Amino acid sequence: MIKLKGVSKAYGQALALHRSDLALARGATTVLIGPSGCGKSTLLRIVVGLVAPTTGQVFFDGHQLTAANMRSVRLRTGYVIQKGGLFPHMTAEANVTLMARHLRWDATRIGERLTELADLVHLPHACLRRYPIRLSGGECQRVSIMRALFLDPDVLLMDEPLGALDPMIRFGLQEELRSICRALEKTVLLVTHDMAEAAFFGDTIVLIRAGRIVQQGTIEDLMQRPANDFVQSFMRAQRGLRQWK
Repeated sequence: MIKLKGVSKAYGQALALHRSDLALARGATTVLIGPSGCGKSTLLRIVVGLVAPTTGQVFFDGHQLTAANMRSVRLRTGYVIQKGGLFPHMTAEANVTLMARHLRWDATRIGERLTELADLVHLPHACLRRYPIRLSGGECQRVSIMRALFLDPDVLLMDEPLGALDPMIRFGLQEELRSICRALEKTVLLVTHDMAEAAFFGDTIVLIRAGRIVQQGTIEDLMQRPANDFVQSFMRAQRGLRQWK
């Protein structure tokens, strides 16, 4: 569904991402993981078109991403940013339906989709009338996920979507989010710093270090067949990994 060929990103003389190749399988979940500052969020932002690569090309559904087709690609992409990123001056409903109203969907279609997604993410309908300041962290994340899914995108990009939540809420949302992604058969690219979360979600896990992809494969590949000493040390340092199933 998405392919990166020779993609890199430099800020002045500093390389945030070295030349990288990566393919995201249609309908599968790919997880980017690595130490803080390794380049995983940069790579995701290149995919969504928020950051222009210094070198290389990004292909979306077989077509190279360009300024001319960027808008149409973004309408096929849902994006969940860190901590939800809701507009504080809008109700939850207004946040969720923003793009649909911009695209002039009729009120009946918007209402039906709103109800469908609230039920899907288990958000009480009363929460839709509240502003973000009156929502819990878990409710805000559910609203953010609804917003990303509202236009029924082909691709879902998520940057540490559950990182700011307490463990109990995070556990429940992990279960629900994985079920949603599998039921809807979305192509998902997820950034996390938690290997247990990566193992729970990922069909393919991509481990990045200092702007370079050092290994990609299944969780079993990384655990049983580490590509180098860094991969072995990184995997050994992950507490609670046995619980990923």
